[in-house]
Amino acid sequence: MNIQDVILGILSEKPHSGYDIKRHFEEYFSFFFDASFGTIYPTLSKMEKLGLISREAVRQEGKPDKNMFTITPDGEQHFQKYLRQPAEKEVLRSDFLMHLYFGDMADEETMHTLLREALRAKQEMYDDLEHKLQELDKIGKLTSSQKLCMELGLVQYDAFIRRVQSALES
Repeated sequence: MNIQDVILGILSEKPHSGYDIKRHFEEYFSFFFDASFGTIYPTLSKMEKLGLISREAVRQEGKPDKNMFTITPDGEQHFQKYLRQPAEKEVLRSDFLMHLYFGDMADEETMHTLLREALRAKQEMYDDLEHKLQELDKIGKLTSSQKLCMELGLVQYDAFIRRVQSALES
């Protein structure tokens, strides 16, 4: 999976501006895929040069023109090819887990602080994702696959929270 495939998936639904694409990342993907404007805009430029998307400047009253991006037939074909491929092996990179792995080399208070902070952060992430899921589900904005994706994110967060709480209690 790369950012081009993700953007093509977003544009398969309807045309979006760069800002709309960034908002989509924040609203739907924040718990498993991150992208900044500094990544999105260069990728859009590259995709346009490759003929995967097209760009149209839309006039806005009292504001600069807004660039709207649309998937092209070549882009749709590229995205469908991505969907037919088997999912890549997931690679987890976690600074928290690396600290934890070497935790026996640190003092007990440092490790308890690490665990408490990770627990607090993960609980915030859980609460945020749960809120997003409820809001999007309430207004009927999620497909069954999108809902399942978010529910699986909640399951992972919940397992992490329960295990770290258990470790702190022992």
